[in-house]
Parts: sequence; C-alpha cells; structure tokens
Amino acid sequence: MDLLQHSTWRYVAEVLPPAELPLLAAHALVDGHDSPALRELAGLPRRSDETEIRELYVQALDELGIRLPDEETAGRRLLVSLAVGLANAELSPKEVVDRLSMTVAARTPEETQFLSIAADYSEWMSADELPGWEHGLRSAAHSLTVSTELGSGIGMPGSRRDCLRFPRA
Repeated sequence: MDLLQHSTWRYVAEVLPPAELPLLAAHALVDGHDSPALRELAGLPRRSDETEIRELYVQALDELGIRLPDEETAGRRLLVSLAVGLANAELSPKEVVDRLSMTVAARTPEETQFLSIAADYSEWMSADELPGWEHGLRSAAHSLTVSTELGSGIGMPGSRRDCLRFPRA
C-alpha cells in the first residue's frame, strides 16, 4: 500500500500526529505524488499550526483524488494493525490496550473477540490473571490477522521510512 494511502486511515483513527504530516508529504513527493497543497505541506515546519497542517493534508488528498476512509473503516484498520503488531511481537499486550484510541466497531467474530479480550484488561489484574489474559489476547490477535483482508499493507512502525509512529501513551 502506498505511504500516502496508508496514512489516511491512521489520520482518521487519530494515531497519526499532525506534526508528522509535513514529513509524510515530503516522502509522498519523493514517491512521485504531486499537488500544490502537498508541496506546501511538505515545506511546513513540524511545529506549524496543527489546524493549518490538517487543512493542507486534507486538501492535498483531495487534489490527488485520495479519499479519507470513514471512521468505522479507520477503526477496523487500527484494530487489525494492533493485532498484527502483537502477533509479530512488535507490541506488548499492554501497548495494544493503550493504543486503542478510538471507539472501534467490530464487524467480524475475530474482531469482536480481539476487542472484547482487550477490553477485559484492568490495571488491577492479579499476577495470576495477567498471563492468561495476555495469552488470550495473543491468540485472538493471531486469529484476527489470519482471517482479515484489512491487514494487507497495514504494517507497523519500524518499516521503510516510517515517519508514522504510534503515539506513546
């Protein structure tokens, strides 16, 4: 999946900080995308006004004919990306819970199970309960990653030119 396309669901799911968008725009230009708003966005400093950054990002997508996904699709992609990160040992179970930053609508049994187990986490879990919960979440993550078509091109932080990190909780 193209880096700019990939950014759209992360933007809607609010896991792509506005300060990262100018660098994303610069990478998109290098990758062959071009529009007036994309060039302007690429030239902004990271500490620019967030409203201006967001407006230029949305305008650049519009100029390039790239649509933002609806919140449900973005949330489902977030859920799958977290499952992929857990299944690939790039995230811990606790990091998965911390990064569920929006209300996610589950549409499949695998999404429902993963979300349900993640929601069962409590900081007051006993030391005896935690390993069982972690194992259940990892199993649900594996089931979700092998059952979904939403995962293609999702990727996780650490991939090529990854300027699109998850925010730390």
